[in-house]
Amino acid sequence: MLIGEVARHSGVSARMLRHYDALGLVRPTGRTTGGYREYSAEDVRRIFHVESLRSLGLSLKQIGRALQDPVFTPSALVSDLIRWTEDRLERERERLRAIDASAPAGWQDVLRVVELMQGLDSASAARRQQTVLAGPDAGAVPAELLAGAVLSEPDPVVAGALRWALARSGAGAVATLTAGVRAEDVAVRRRAVQAVAAMPEAPGAAAALTGALGDPDATVRGHAALALGRRGVHAAVPALVRMVVEGRNDVDAAEVLGTLAQDQGQDGDQDQDPGQEQSDGDHDQDHGRAPARADRILTALADELARPTADSATRIRLTQALLELPGTTARDTLAHLARDDDPAVALIASAFSAVLDERVPQETRGGPGA
Repeated sequence: MLIGEVARHSGVSARMLRHYDALGLVRPTGRTTGGYREYSAEDVRRIFHVESLRSLGLSLKQIGRALQDPVFTPSALVSDLIRWTEDRLERERERLRAIDASAPAGWQDVLRVVELMQGLDSASAARRQQTVLAGPDAGAVPAELLAGAVLSEPDPVVAGALRWALARSGAGAVATLTAGVRAEDVAVRRRAVQAVAAMPEAPGAAAALTGALGDPDATVRGHAALALGRRGVHAAVPALVRMVVEGRNDVDAAEVLGTLAQDQGQDGDQDQDPGQEQSDGDHDQDHGRAPARADRILTALADELARPTADSATRIRLTQALLELPGTTARDTLAHLARDDDPAVALIASAFSAVLDERVPQETRGGPGA
């Protein structure tokens, strides 16, 4: 049969038959004297085989392998098809949920969300970033859609744009991000904790970050500890001290420790309503708690300095962190370290002791006439 007749009988267009021929999927076994393609009965059966496999969702490349490779087993292929189909259905469900969550007032709203989805699914990082920055107003974008995108975004620049958009979209994304913080994939956990850290005031964010303090990955722990510490949560202190010890963002960690040592922070007790007035007794209690917290931070740093396993570089970082503590909190420790057996530690501690002397007001040291 010629190509036109095969197309009429099989329902496959002549254009697609030529495409099959070019790919080597179904090549006609004969040619007429005029050079036209001539298909045998076996060729037609192969066309129907190809169409049957296409109906299962196989790509033309997979079909070619299935028809040509004798070790390409149907059972393995069908298992893969089941997994791909389930993944595709879940993606489609997520897309429909995102559209529904946007509460569209009309089809124009639906089209805007669909356009946003298509931009976020682009293979081009530049287009994904442009989609985020030039997208609809924050209130019109489903937070869950942005959260899902940031959890799968490999490009750091695009991920930063998504975190910015999430912070503007409200607190609706925290539940999705919290699930990401608990994901098995460490890359997903890192993206999730960074996104939550960018919106620490959102309801549920503090709980998600606190849970991440025990993560086995140092990067996840670090993002959580810095975000919580900047918010005044003293539960982050052990993780921050560990960052100084390990030399991971140790400068940032030391600065946050210094801030925690000065403010009243959150020790896990019931936080006071910001609008609630304090009595004089409450103020006295807060002033008494702050030095106690500073002492705990000093003790944690001093304990690490005293560890026999601490090398010189680690002890230098810990000594530098002491200078971030307020007032005279670290003076005695620095004075002791100024006589340390390690010359580098002793030199730094001595210099920092001098800095502390200049920092403390004269009246607290006992000036002239005292």
